[in-house]
Amino acid sequence: MSGTVRRTLERYLKQASKAFPALLVTGARQVGKTTLLRLAAGAGREYVTLDDPGERQLALTDPALFLNRHPAPVLVDEIQYAPGLLPYLKMAIDERSTTGKVAAGMFWLTGSQQFHLMQGVSESLAGRVAVLDLLGLSRREALGKATEVVPFEHPAQCPRTVKGAALDPAALYALIWRGSMPGVALRPEVDWAMFQASYVRTYLERDLRDLARVGDETAFLTFLRAAAARTGQVLNLSELARDCSLSTNTAKAWLSMLVTSGLVYLLEPWSTNLHSRIIKTPKLYFLDTGLCCWLTGWSSPEVLAMGAMSGAILETWVVAEILKSHLHNGRRPQLHYYRDRDGHEVDLLLFQDGQLLPVEIKRTASPSPRDLKHIDWLRKRDLPVGPGAVLCLAPKPLPLSPTDNAIPVWAI
Repeated sequence: MSGTVRRTLERYLKQASKAFPALLVTGARQVGKTTLLRLAAGAGREYVTLDDPGERQLALTDPALFLNRHPAPVLVDEIQYAPGLLPYLKMAIDERSTTGKVAAGMFWLTGSQQFHLMQGVSESLAGRVAVLDLLGLSRREALGKATEVVPFEHPAQCPRTVKGAALDPAALYALIWRGSMPGVALRPEVDWAMFQASYVRTYLERDLRDLARVGDETAFLTFLRAAAARTGQVLNLSELARDCSLSTNTAKAWLSMLVTSGLVYLLEPWSTNLHSRIIKTPKLYFLDTGLCCWLTGWSSPEVLAMGAMSGAILETWVVAEILKSHLHNGRRPQLHYYRDRDGHEVDLLLFQDGQLLPVEIKRTASPSPRDLKHIDWLRKRDLPVGPGAVLCLAPKPLPLSPTDNAIPVWAI
């Protein structure tokens, strides 16, 4: 089994497995769901994948016999291929519970398509399943420091540094360009372009066929590239549709597929009824920067670092790392951004304990108090703004004001 680094989520899933009869790990293809669960399970749990045509056919045609052949505790991979199994899992869990036997941790499941999968889970396993989200490798997981990943919570407090984590800008962009999929991030011998091309081909041929009927895969690939070119930007769905010669409704449906299959994250704006000039459209982020770079044609880290998208892709990587620090610890953060029609913008707002903690993301190695201007402006508004941070390319943390710090992006 390649790519056997431990994942931060392993701690939380073991806790959840003691409290729930079923456990479901969702996420995009190739983020490491199966590897995570097989490592966590050890030798005491049977593994069966519905990628196997025979197992899939049995699960589809005779779910009861499938579970009879694969009794709990069992790990069922790619459960979305046989959603009809879910009611039978419920019956097996309830039967165990009524006999007074401990039902915790009976079924471990993985799935790659969140919308259809979660619809079936909510109908069949409500109250019986813990749902966990897995993204690609975080920087610290790739360093073998999974247990040292803590949620990025308070921008005024720089998280503790990790030995070997410091990166100069060239090394950082090499990491960003490579991406976070374990199959390419942990294996430098793997051809990057070949991996990404294969990933997209598999996505087009398998996930799209299951999620919706897309008659023209070439048109969808054009849409995918156009979406990647807008990472880190406020979403303009009409413009995106026009550039791809699509109807707005088609573009909306296809964007929903990207979110559903775990490729894209939409960062919602902070909005209150007191501020009518706030822009209320989400920002679009690709969750894997390697895939984003391939789709937008950046052929090397050096070209990327000097290119027009270097700032947007750096911001994309930072947002994904912050998301990972929370989701891989079993938490769902309240993340937003702020932008109004007068040009005031703060890249990221973490809403926590009644406060908005502002974060600016800057492609600079020399941060200064000037980088706090939008944060300072926000503090003058009727909003509960707390301490903030500028995440940047500085080699070490430094204070920018009594309440705000500059933090190297590699330290998050």
